[in-house]
Amino acid sequence: MSLEAFFSPRSVVLIGASTHPEKLGYGIARNLVQSGYPGRLYFVSQRPGELFGLPLYTRLEDLPEVPDLAVLILPAELTPEALRACAARGIRAAIIISSGFSESGAAGAALEAACLEIASASGMRLLGPNCIGLIDTHLPLDTTFLQTPMPLPGGIAFLSQSGAFAAAIIDWARAQGIGFSRLISLGNQADLKESDFLPLLAAHPETRVIALYLESLKDGEHFLQVAREVSSRCPVLVLKAGRGPAGQRAAASHTGALATEDALFEAAFEWAGLLRAESGEQLFHWARAFETLPPLSGSRIAILTNAGGPGVLAADALERRGLELASLQEHTVQALRSFLPPAASLRNPVDMLASASPQQYAQALRLLLEDSSVDGVLVILPPPPMYAAESVAEALLSLLRPMPKPVVIALMGGSQVQEAHKRFQAAAVPVYPFPEEAADVLAALARRSALVGRAGASLRSPSAPPPLDPQLSAVLEAGPSGWLSLEQLSPLLAALSIPFAPIRLARSLDEVRQGAQALGFPLVMKIASPDILHKSDVGGVILNLQDEEQAVRAFHEMMARIGQRFPSARLEGVYLQRQVSGGREVILGGVRDPSLGPFVLFGEGGVEVESRRDTVFGYAPLDTLAAEHLLRRTWAGRALWGFRHQPPLDHAAVQQALIAVSWLLARFPRIVEFEINPLYVLPQGILALDARLRLQ
Repeated sequence: MSLEAFFSPRSVVLIGASTHPEKLGYGIARNLVQSGYPGRLYFVSQRPGELFGLPLYTRLEDLPEVPDLAVLILPAELTPEALRACAARGIRAAIIISSGFSESGAAGAALEAACLEIASASGMRLLGPNCIGLIDTHLPLDTTFLQTPMPLPGGIAFLSQSGAFAAAIIDWARAQGIGFSRLISLGNQADLKESDFLPLLAAHPETRVIALYLESLKDGEHFLQVAREVSSRCPVLVLKAGRGPAGQRAAASHTGALATEDALFEAAFEWAGLLRAESGEQLFHWARAFETLPPLSGSRIAILTNAGGPGVLAADALERRGLELASLQEHTVQALRSFLPPAASLRNPVDMLASASPQQYAQALRLLLEDSSVDGVLVILPPPPMYAAESVAEALLSLLRPMPKPVVIALMGGSQVQEAHKRFQAAAVPVYPFPEEAADVLAALARRSALVGRAGASLRSPSAPPPLDPQLSAVLEAGPSGWLSLEQLSPLLAALSIPFAPIRLARSLDEVRQGAQALGFPLVMKIASPDILHKSDVGGVILNLQDEEQAVRAFHEMMARIGQRFPSARLEGVYLQRQVSGGREVILGGVRDPSLGPFVLFGEGGVEVESRRDTVFGYAPLDTLAAEHLLRRTWAGRALWGFRHQPPLDHAAVQQALIAVSWLLARFPRIVEFEINPLYVLPQGILALDARLRLQ
């Protein structure tokens, strides 16, 4: 069924209406009536009577029609039976406000499962339980029990997993003059989830931007696919709670240890085109900007101020966020000089000095907006010493209807700028108390433009999965769980066009001598044990063996030392490998998150990879553009193009390896950890020096 029944119902029934003002059933009834909902309202209660001038029915069967939407506020144990009555009556959309379900324990979870079973059997869709409901300010419709009045109408759609956070934001936003189009409290998400509502919100004619508050994702892969499609049409902002190390999972590989939950969410959101905010305030500062401002076509920003200090703060804030100060065209500078004082600074920031009049503010802003080298403008307005701030606001507003380029206002001060604040707010011009916040908003606009541009370019840079031998595919699809051996990994890496540096297993002194003669010197010796994964951590790697006798001694010492330290470990011998030089060590890996799906990792390689933290995750599979973007986000990757006296290395081979590994992870869901560390990058070609892969 269409979910529009939740937002455009012709009739609504409240089941659990109450005549007691202290009951939630009273608050919902009050809001349904006072919202101005234009459809037909019905109240079902335990006792007959009247509420807000409407009759109270005691049975759903007695209603004169089948409502499009039911709102249930009943004790949890009574909800399944009421939902069964809704199903029998033919109602196909229901909001369960009540708590006491899966959030409260096993008994509540059983009640929630019963509700879902009833709904599924009848084709009904459920929002909740344990939610505060939804609001449409434009219909209008308010199914919540929150204190009146309703939120202001606007262009921000808000989806929240927390009812309390949504309630607080509604109250805060009203004081800030921020309006909403639709608000949805998701609750336990027994049925409907974020991914169900996102397309509907993006298609809503009154919605300009979507804001999300998330704590977790039940079906992350599906959500990301939907969000990626929606964000191509409508900006989607997200505040994801839970950034701390508690999200880190136990893992045997460096890649797994680096794959904190937060790092994976960061990569997943970027792939989906979502902008991630750090706080609730930042989320809605951004949302207000996306609601009211035109897109930012580039990163060149002009600063207009009447005070030098705030201008410097603004310049610093812009540069910290990856934006640049626009270089004004000479004709703009000359035009500014014609009406500003001789002591004014004209090059950007444009400091008109404290004496700047409303007319000078307006003239200067017009010139900056007309300059083709300027993509956006940050206007700083402390209380002018000689003029009322609101007179400056009025002069500026004449240039901002409609707004030709993004303009944000840093309106600094208190009581002296209150009237100016009201003028800007009424005209839907974003206003911020400090230059840093205004700069942050411009950076969000620029990031959105970059994400949209990258998504469009990605459509023109597809990649293809590498072909795999059927035997290799069979191992990855149906082989035993656990870590693959190096003997199994070598042909797999070869199929990915990632050659493994020649390696030999030596179980005895004779095999050490034979391997050394076959491989040549210098050699690297590594312990061979399925029970020891981080070889360097336990002294299981010896470098720079120059001759056969050194190799023999190293074998004796390593087997004795490791055997004594780890008596229960299975020691199969040692691996011998020719030592390489003239290149750089990087790490290339991947993990699969149970909810979000597959990710690749790239960065600085070697034994100190976890401490250096020069690594970045990307959502798999990668196209050619995304692979290059991933490389350039780390110092290790940028260095592959050459740095000072260091010659360029084969970054193209690394890029292709990233793509191949990303497809491997996307194609085979049983791969939960995969790592090549180090991957040695040469001026021509790459070599895997060590690798591991774990199947679930």
